[in-house]
Amino acid sequence: MTAKISYADVEVGTELPAQTFRATRATLVQYAGASGDFNPIHWNEKFAKEVGLPDVIAHGMFTMAEAIRVVTDWVGDPGAVVEYGVRFTRPVVVPNDDQGATIEVSGKVAAKLDDDTVRVDLTATSAGQKVLGVSRAVVRLA
Repeated sequence: MTAKISYADVEVGTELPAQTFRATRATLVQYAGASGDFNPIHWNEKFAKEVGLPDVIAHGMFTMAEAIRVVTDWVGDPGAVVEYGVRFTRPVVVPNDDQGATIEVSGKVAAKLDDDTVRVDLTATSAGQKVLGVSRAVVRLA
């Protein structure tokens, strides 16, 4: 695969299509199985509350993975992501209902770099609060 977005067609300030991702308790159990992270704060409400959390929370790496989908869907090639990093600022609280939690993610090109790469800054929120801070990806474009 190769990036479907051309470096020449992108400017600083170009906005990526925003996306909303849902996280339910079932999603967290599936992620725990795939990742091997069975920490009870991600599936056991009683335990999560005993350790001071408001409820079960999504895995940080799950949140991070959902956020980068905005970039990979935009560029058309997950292999085009050269660097990616975030700072976790708040947890995504996942209630025990059919709706779960939503993670809203938007992004924009913050800088054009060398070698046909751009830096994309992402904003990820859940329940009106920013859940990832300094969320940035460097992406190689066509």
